[in-house]
Amino acid sequence: MNRLAQETSPYLRQHDSNPVDWYPWGEAAFEAARTQDRPILLSVGYSTCHWCHVMAHESFEDEVTAAEMNRDFVCVKVDREERPDVDAIYMSAVQAMTGSGGWPMTVFLTPDLRPFYAGTYFPPHDMQGMPAFRRVLASVAGAWAEQRDKLEGNAEALSAHIRETSQPRAGELDLPPDLLPESVARIARTFDPQHGGFGGAPKFPSPTTLRFLLTRPDGQAMALATLRHMLAGGIYDQLGGGFHRYSVDAHWGVPHFEKMLYDNAQLTQVLMQAWQLSGDATFLQGAEQTLAYLEREMRHPQGGYYSAQDADSEGIEGKFFVWTPQETQALLADDAELFNRAYGVNAAGNFMDPHHPQFGRRSVLHLAHPLEELAADLNRPLPELEQRLERARATLLAAREQRVHPGTDDKILTSWNGLMLSALADAARLTGDDRYLQRARQNRDFILSHMAGPDGSLLHSFKDGEARVAGLLEDQAIYALGLVSLYQAGGDLTDLARARTLWRYILAHHWDEEAGVFYSTPAAGADLIARRAEGFDAAVLAPHPAAAQLAVWMARYDQDEDAARIARRAVQSYGAELAAAPGGMGGLLLAAAHLAAPEQEVAILGTPAARHPLERELARHALPFVLIAPAEQAGGLPVLEERGGEGVAYVCRGRACELPARDVPTLRQQLEALHG
Repeated sequence: MNRLAQETSPYLRQHDSNPVDWYPWGEAAFEAARTQDRPILLSVGYSTCHWCHVMAHESFEDEVTAAEMNRDFVCVKVDREERPDVDAIYMSAVQAMTGSGGWPMTVFLTPDLRPFYAGTYFPPHDMQGMPAFRRVLASVAGAWAEQRDKLEGNAEALSAHIRETSQPRAGELDLPPDLLPESVARIARTFDPQHGGFGGAPKFPSPTTLRFLLTRPDGQAMALATLRHMLAGGIYDQLGGGFHRYSVDAHWGVPHFEKMLYDNAQLTQVLMQAWQLSGDATFLQGAEQTLAYLEREMRHPQGGYYSAQDADSEGIEGKFFVWTPQETQALLADDAELFNRAYGVNAAGNFMDPHHPQFGRRSVLHLAHPLEELAADLNRPLPELEQRLERARATLLAAREQRVHPGTDDKILTSWNGLMLSALADAARLTGDDRYLQRARQNRDFILSHMAGPDGSLLHSFKDGEARVAGLLEDQAIYALGLVSLYQAGGDLTDLARARTLWRYILAHHWDEEAGVFYSTPAAGADLIARRAEGFDAAVLAPHPAAAQLAVWMARYDQDEDAARIARRAVQSYGAELAAAPGGMGGLLLAAAHLAAPEQEVAILGTPAARHPLERELARHALPFVLIAPAEQAGGLPVLEERGGEGVAYVCRGRACELPARDVPTLRQQLEALHG
């Protein structure tokens, strides 16, 4: 066992039996590198990363390779989910050197943590233009011994690049008036009208872009089409609900099978938003099935949610999820032919793990034909087919439960739980189902009781009864956004007060007035060579736009002009990036759209039972930027001052209010006027 045996991260623990003399990220490793005057070999990954497992098996478990690593380097393992700040810094070095990035990430550092050579996966033997890992080790060790000055120069140049890219390019003082429609037009240029989504293979869900598009009349059709294709595709688990990480093809057919909390939480929000906008029950069904999956497989008994599930089971990618016609025939009997036709199960299959060809070709379930077409082709009533397929799915799901499950990374991350809190709160508010509100409050109670830091912040990671890693901006901002959503769903002003406390912490520790950015870390610690601001969303709402969105809500709820100014500045700072690449910046576009939207307020007073019919009516209306203020009695917020009544709604626009609405028809009429 090596030093990683003392860690709580499931990813680090996966490597605690390697013959590599691994250190966790920290001063002990840095001191060893300085004392021995050796470069640091930094390896970054996460527990459900398929190629991380491959490289570990090929190289880190190999005695000869490990001996060379131990001889020439101080070897450090980092869980990118536990230390996203470390990951972000060195990923920029990988991208600068190679033009792309990914995990596993392999970076060589000087003892003072400056990178000088970087890559991702390295195979055990030269292949497809990639050098063998041992050849890389030998080359780097030789250069360190014989060309130290050159490597130091590389290190300084890369470090300067990291510092330069840690902040946005200077934006215009004022955003262009056509920013939002022009952003939609630019995003539309990459839209795939045949299959939905943006760009080609591999195809990613892009939840923040979809959320932004759903708020725009000129973008809604793209978002709705994308979601329909995703729900029909193999990226969606047709039996158990929930989304896999991404599609390896352009038509959402074959996924990379890992399931991440952040994808499923964010996409639940998007699906709920799509259902509210369109009324299409397909979106509600997808959202509720995803929430059911998360409840069943990803929830800590006390209310937190785990991070991820692996792509592999029994060492084979996708084995848990794929099927053969023989398997479905044995389980479904007379319904097998119908199921196989509907869900694309055939002898040719559409997936094979290249590392285990002996497992053969299997089929990833996807809706191969619209059920209406299938019913017409078979001359059978559609309800009959739907009933038979529902029964078949339940049978296969029960059989699948007997298979060896993929591993679950059961650490609990505050930021990702903030996304989940928002999803549960939105589900509660839009459906009126108290189960979701109960789960949201249990999540709140878990995080606030287990993750509270000594300084008013939230810590980052919880595992095996222990919270650790100082909280980052993503933790404070994303969880605060979840608390805002929870207040809107449940009417407890204490939740909004908790969000306000986190906002004040963010202002004190993350906002830089001169630069106009929210930094991801509270300060440039000794173990970081740069302090970064992150505005590009990638797979998860980025920290800077999360804080900008929170600033808008704080401005609106508290009538706080300084918060509004900070929100505008935070968006303006990324003006150049927004103009160049809006497709990756849905979070900031949402903040910009919120700032540009008219100030609309709906306050609903009374007990939960008295508010209920009015809240159900409000939930029918897609008003994404309306300020929702439920409360049992007047006071506590500017919008609630001097308001009273039991079961009464106050609808305002631009601080001019309608007469109080005491019945659903009156409220409906007032809300319909807000759409205009």
